Amino acid sequence: MANDKPLVRFEDIQKSYDGVTLVIKSLNMNVARGEFLTMLGPSGSGKTTCLMMLAGFEPATHGEIYLDDRPINHIPPHKRGIGMVFQNYALFPHMTISENLAFPLEVRRMQKPEREQRVKKALEMVQLEGFGDRRPGQLSGGQKQRVAVARALVFDPELVLMDEPLGALDKNLREQMQYEIKHIHENLGVTVVYVTHDQSEALTMSNRVAIFDAGVIQQLDPPDILYERPENAFVANFIGENNRLFGTVLEASGDSCKVEIDGGHGTIQANPINIDGVGKRTTLSLRPERVTVNPEPGSLPNMFDAQVKELIYLGDHIRTRVSVCGHDDFIVKIPNSSTHALLKTGETARIGWNVEDCRALDQSD
Repeated sequence: MANDKPLVRFEDIQKSYDGVTLVIKSLNMNVARGEFLTMLGPSGSGKTTCLMMLAGFEPATHGEIYLDDRPINHIPPHKRGIGMVFQNYALFPHMTISENLAFPLEVRRMQKPEREQRVKKALEMVQLEGFGDRRPGQLSGGQKQRVAVARALVFDPELVLMDEPLGALDKNLREQMQYEIKHIHENLGVTVVYVTHDQSEALTMSNRVAIFDAGVIQQLDPPDILYERPENAFVANFIGENNRLFGTVLEASGDSCKVEIDGGHGTIQANPINIDGVGKRTTLSLRPERVTVNPEPGSLPNMFDAQVKELIYLGDHIRTRVSVCGHDDFIVKIPNSSTHALLKTGETARIGWNVEDCRALDQSD
């Protein structure tokens, strides 16, 4: 990008509602110009509080938020020039769609000819040409959400904040809107900060994802890095499906460590990402699609006999639950090919995986 300075900076931000408990703990985060950054986490993790502070609806207890190098902590929401999209649409029911879109332009004292031009362009952007004379009550949920997105963008803000904007939509419409918002972002180049608790939504839409837990960013990375290279057990378990095995580190050297699985169920060679050292507890993280069924003898460093408990046909893959290393809910995703036909419930199959696919992380429950 031509301007390398971040558009948004959170510097040492803390937030407490009662003066005692910090719901945001020393947050430092930059948002690049033109970026689509999603704040993802479970309920109560601090992500929405973070968005509300950026919008100006909540004051920071400590630290400073900058927008385009300008401190904005003491600037009221309506003077920050930020577009907002909410889950409940927040449209004026007594106004037509065109009037809803024109409202932020009227507040900015824009002349009528330019207002009309911008409203027309905004309706085209969200593929609602011809809907300008309707009222919100005459639109479907998806159409209302498009109008809400258009209204947030109609005055050309540098930054748009979206708080769970697709939460009220059904699954199919939600997925469709994910791609529509993603394409609008790509076409306009506007900076978007998005809040959701839906991990697939975050992975689909974002350039980067900040994973929150207990008021702290656990990891901030592009979606593929978060999924393939989680830095701790919380991220590994929160993003995507994940097999967890628990044990104690016996040896550690370079890119490999040996872990004894709890209950005397053997040893596993893993990639030591976030361990405290030999003799310490660790959580092993292994994605179901990284497991190989019936590998060639000696072809993988980790190989075990597993009892097949369940086979579920899901079209493009077979979700296979096995009992291995003392765990009855170990999941293997097998591509829909001739291989799965060899497996039978109740029988034993050989499974295996590589060192680099099994990450030794911090101890978790």
